[in-house]
Amino acid sequence: MYKWAVRRLVRHNVRALNRGDMGPLLAGYAHEATLVFPGRSSWAGQYRGRSAIESFLVRFVGVGLVGDVLEILVNGPPWRTSVVVLFADRACDPEGTVVYDNRVILYCRVVWGKVIYQEDFLDTQKVEAFDEYLDRCNSPAVPAARAGTRPAAHRESDEPED
Repeated sequence: MYKWAVRRLVRHNVRALNRGDMGPLLAGYAHEATLVFPGRSSWAGQYRGRSAIESFLVRFVGVGLVGDVLEILVNGPPWRTSVVVLFADRACDPEGTVVYDNRVILYCRVVWGKVIYQEDFLDTQKVEAFDEYLDRCNSPAVPAARAGTRPAAHRESDEPED
């Protein structure tokens, strides 16, 4: 039952994020949570604390990224849960052409329903290419988002629910 509830909550939170509502997803992070994003792009680094993770999510939504949950694996008891999500994210230009498409593995450690640690695994070269695209088109979300989302360390889909 617990694993089913976690999967349902993940799908619900991603659907909300795709609508621009990051509240449900953000509420699932502990205040002291850490999100690790790999690579050398403007997205890369360690986002420590819920407010830093919020700035990451604001940027995610602001540049038009949306995602689909493809698979969710849940293991362990509520006081020490591992959640692994296979996630596909993408962004389209104003004409509807896909300008970014990536597959991501999200590894999360969850304690009593709150994410305390998340590490993302994805093709970082695609993220760098997306950065270049955003720079070329001068996306209004880019300058403000870049200024506010550098990590502290450096200064859903409509599929049926389980």
